[in-house]
Order: sequence, then C-alpha cells, then structure tokens
Amino acid sequence: MIVLALDQASKLWLLFVFDIAHRGAVRVTPFFDLVLAMNPGISFGWFQNDGALAQVILMTIKAVAVIVLAIWMARSRTLLATLALGLIIGGAIGNAIDRLAYGAVVDFALFHLQIGGHRWDWYVFNLADSAIVAGVAALLYDSLVGAPAAKAP
Repeated sequence: MIVLALDQASKLWLLFVFDIAHRGAVRVTPFFDLVLAMNPGISFGWFQNDGALAQVILMTIKAVAVIVLAIWMARSRTLLATLALGLIIGGAIGNAIDRLAYGAVVDFALFHLQIGGHRWDWYVFNLADSAIVAGVAALLYDSLVGAPAAKAP
C-alpha cells in the first residue's frame, strides 16, 4: 500500500504540480534527469502497442499476476518474502492505474553516464518499477539465502 501511494503521489505531483510535460527534461544531477516518458508497452518499453486490444491483454495478464502473487503472499512463511511480494504487487498496481488513467505507464527517472562525447542512458522508469525490481531481488535473496522450508513428514 505504501509503494502504491508513493508511486501515485510522485506521478501526480510530476504531472500536475511540477508540470513535467511542459518543462521537458530537468537535470537534477550530472547523472540523473527527470523526464516524461509515457510507456504503452511493458518492461523496458517492450511490446509497445497503442491498440485497445493490446492494452486489454496487458491489463488481464497483470490482473492474473497480481492475484497469483497475492495468494503467494498470503501463504508466505518469511517476512522478507511477504515484503518482497508486497513491493511487486504495489508496483504492478501502480503501473496498472497509469494504464487505466493515461493509457500508458508514466515513467520519469532517467539515469545516464557521459564519458567524453558518448552518453549512455538507462531506461526511463518510475517508483513502481523500482519496487518491482527490489521485490524480485528480495525474493531471489530469500529463496537462495533465506531460511530453508520445513520438510513434510
């Protein structure tokens, strides 16, 4: 719930208070900019399609994934896995709200590196994306290093 609230608050502030759409790219540090990127696709801009059918399919897949993750979360036996699943679910719902409200996910964080005359940009992302990545990393950590599951008799 916290991830979802922070994600949506950051997007609403950037869109309607800060007005990032009219400001264009805003340099925050030498390696980080705020930009507006409306992503109709999925992770890293893959499968970008503005068609209504594609959006319905993506939303259906996302809804099924959230339900499966919520069931997994309810059955989770470790605090880390529960928190990780909460991060993933919160991020997924945050991005789903964007799809419903704007027809695309609102991305705004751009990290980049400039060396000489070459600039390397990372994908533009948002807080929901960060939560999903952190949740997946925590699940991997929990599965590899966490307490072993109890064996059935």
